[in-house]
Amino acid sequence: MEMTLIFVTVGFLVALQIAIPFIVKRTVVFGVTVPVDEIRNEKLRQYKKLYAILTSFLSIFVLTIYIIWSTIITPIENHLILAGLILPFVILFISMSLYFYFHMKVTTLKREKQWFRDRKQVKISELNLRTRDEMLPWIVYVVPMVITAGLLVFTLVNYNSLPDQIPTHWGPDGNPDSFMTKTYLSALTLPLVLLVMNAMFLGINELTRNSGIKLSAGNIKASRIRQLRLRKYTSWLLFFISILISMLFTFLQFTTLYENSISDLLIISIPLAFSALVLIGTVLMAIKVGKKDSDLDLETIEEGTGEVINADDDKYWKGGLFYFNPEDPSIFVEKRFGVGWTLNFARPMGYLILVGPLLVIVIITLI
Repeated sequence: MEMTLIFVTVGFLVALQIAIPFIVKRTVVFGVTVPVDEIRNEKLRQYKKLYAILTSFLSIFVLTIYIIWSTIITPIENHLILAGLILPFVILFISMSLYFYFHMKVTTLKREKQWFRDRKQVKISELNLRTRDEMLPWIVYVVPMVITAGLLVFTLVNYNSLPDQIPTHWGPDGNPDSFMTKTYLSALTLPLVLLVMNAMFLGINELTRNSGIKLSAGNIKASRIRQLRLRKYTSWLLFFISILISMLFTFLQFTTLYENSISDLLIISIPLAFSALVLIGTVLMAIKVGKKDSDLDLETIEEGTGEVINADDDKYWKGGLFYFNPEDPSIFVEKRFGVGWTLNFARPMGYLILVGPLLVIVIITLI
């Protein structure tokens, strides 16, 4: 069962990494802004195809090595699962290495062809577009907080039945491998950490709601639909993940109280199933968003004169991945490689929302 979940997770991850160059918005290629009239450039198409082929080949090679190793060496179950959990990170490393290689190739091509020279660059936004926004309201994110509150109450009610040693860390086999002497604080650590995470998801959703909606010149209609889909489905995914984390943490807390009543298979399978569901949800969101204003979109692009194009803001993107623009009030902006949002590192509020909860979690676990 656990091996099936590992292969499902890895399979979805590989498929997503292969598809990324084709589902990001048309005017961004490997983190580099290109004019609308250059998105069909044969060289850019070759780079995308080569990235997909190399990612596929190297991922299959790594997966084959893992299968051969697990068959010939016959490692113990813990080592087998641990290696399986490392697999996704190896694939991510491969895809990101290829991304940086092609990012440099596209940057060089753009500089040589001088695509943005002597052309008027514009930024487009629609003030009334927010009236069509379908992001989930903040009150919905209270639901996982209610689950967490129930977990807090459950823990306090059953405090005397908890073991003298409270688990604080779980190994790859799903069993605890680090413990702390039972106190009210150690018993409530897991629910308190969960509550902080619930609040973080709520904060991300609200800051994303207040972020700017940026449209592409020469392709306004498609980019408008894409932005609305991105906001809607990101909000749903955040809520889905928040619920899943609440259920996972609740399960872990129950295993502390009823450790002899839960099978080892279930202890291993639940965390793996959590990872698989999160990845599947991410893929579904990428499909929903990526079908518009990308290479997958069959709708004809609004062709302009070529004299007016979308603004070249590459100077604000470090390596095409990290956004730093103090002039942009948005806390979160659309990713350039992948589907979703990334932080505007020039806005302190973003650090507060992302880093603040992590510091609180560290403090809770260390007290």
